Amino acid sequence: MKRWLAVAGMVLMAGAAIFYAERRKVESHVGPEAVLNVMADTQRQISRVPAQLTRLSDEEEIQIGDSMAVRYLTGRYGWQEETDAPIEKYINVVGRNLAARAHRKLDYKFHYIPDSGLVNAFALPGGHVFIGKGFLLLMDSEDELANVLGHEIEHVDHYHCVEKAQIETRLRDLPLSELLQLPAQLFQMGYGKEQELEADRDGTHLAMMAGYSPQGALRMFKVFERLDRQYVLKAESPD
Repeated sequence: MKRWLAVAGMVLMAGAAIFYAERRKVESHVGPEAVLNVMADTQRQISRVPAQLTRLSDEEEIQIGDSMAVRYLTGRYGWQEETDAPIEKYINVVGRNLAARAHRKLDYKFHYIPDSGLVNAFALPGGHVFIGKGFLLLMDSEDELANVLGHEIEHVDHYHCVEKAQIETRLRDLPLSELLQLPAQLFQMGYGKEQELEADRDGTHLAMMAGYSPQGALRMFKVFERLDRQYVLKAESPD
């Protein structure tokens, strides 16, 4: 609940900042907007420091992500071209609209997993984003989809995904050839609190810059809160 309230506050503050900037439309770069931009850029650079430690290039990151994506998609059982391909095409339209506003200019690809049991979305290094049918079934608007995809794009944009691969490099002393064999499931487990909040904040900002409402993010947080309560009640109920 505290996490939801904190994120909701950040979402509303981001919305107010963008609304203010759009209303003002001033030519000068001095003022609140400039301060916010400097703070955001500083935090973005700080978040990239760990990613620079093992010095994986963008080309290596993309190669790792492509390899993992191919293997994961091979197991995309139940795919029906007639019904599932249009859904994936729609997700790509929304996702690429968002990705065009990301800082890193990668060739983002968005994949639909037709599994109602997959109530999740996750990203791989290099720009592959996956979303499960179970997650889509929780949504009732494109605003919600845009905010979820924006969140995953920011995990790539802030180097969270590649940092996870780089940690494996350091822990296991793996060469690139073995990094290519990392399982995609490694990236379904999420990230630390600070990285998740960063993706929440900047993913919502990304969606807003693409013309979507921040209410989509707030509705999804309410869904997560409800699911968390249901999970806790189920765990506490006697067999």
